[in-house]
Amino acid sequence: MGLLELCQKYFNTTNLYEVLEISESATDKEVKKAYHKLSLKVHPDRVKEDEKLQATEKFKVLGSIHAILSDKDKRAIYDETKSVDDEDFNVIRDRDWTIYWRTLFKKITEEDIKAYEKEYTGSTEEREDLKTAYITGKGNMDYICDHVQFARSDQEDRLREILNEMIENGEIPKYRIFTHEPARKRQRRRAKENHEAKEAEEWRKELGLNNEPGSLELMIQKQQKTRQDQMNSYLDELAAKYTTKKPRTTKRKAPPGGPAAKTSKK
Repeated sequence: MGLLELCQKYFNTTNLYEVLEISESATDKEVKKAYHKLSLKVHPDRVKEDEKLQATEKFKVLGSIHAILSDKDKRAIYDETKSVDDEDFNVIRDRDWTIYWRTLFKKITEEDIKAYEKEYTGSTEEREDLKTAYITGKGNMDYICDHVQFARSDQEDRLREILNEMIENGEIPKYRIFTHEPARKRQRRRAKENHEAKEAEEWRKELGLNNEPGSLELMIQKQQKTRQDQMNSYLDELAAKYTTKKPRTTKRKAPPGGPAAKTSKK
């Protein structure tokens, strides 16, 4: 089965750009970020045992797509013909895509997270995330804290000020659940946060984890086990921000247009 047939089988489209959920004008950086985001979701090491076989096949397909779209000449041919050389695909399909993936993306460290939090806090990105979470959650602060990065209890007063300013400016509607939230609800959030932090620390000690690359991610996943979907999207975006950048010797003009994608999690 050729690459385009596999794309149709696993992603319901034969368009490589649609598989990665980007436009044809995507830059090299956007192609890489989209590949990283999707490959994390199907990485064989991150799925259940009964899902590993299909996840491995999807992982190979995504790797093959990235290998084509990240190569200037192969991408140009695909853009013009909307076809791929299946002989070439058969050569690269047996590549160890896990090694390929690891050469592109580095592990997240605690220092990376601290640096990103500093950059994110107070940014336009944070403001937009707050606005989206507020509207989607209809002012429910529990929902907001679950869907905005670093929205811990010690940040709530600052976040509320930003949201109240948006309400006054008419950017977002006024929800009573937000403006008149009972004190006990906030107390429950703090208790839950403290419980999760204690549980994560106990789990870290039990397994002898420290700050080595990878151990932090395991700890976070355990700490947020009841909100795994949101946590995965947070890790996806954070890891994508800290991928190893390789020097580029030439620049290629991209066609007009452009994509974007973002999701986040505390």
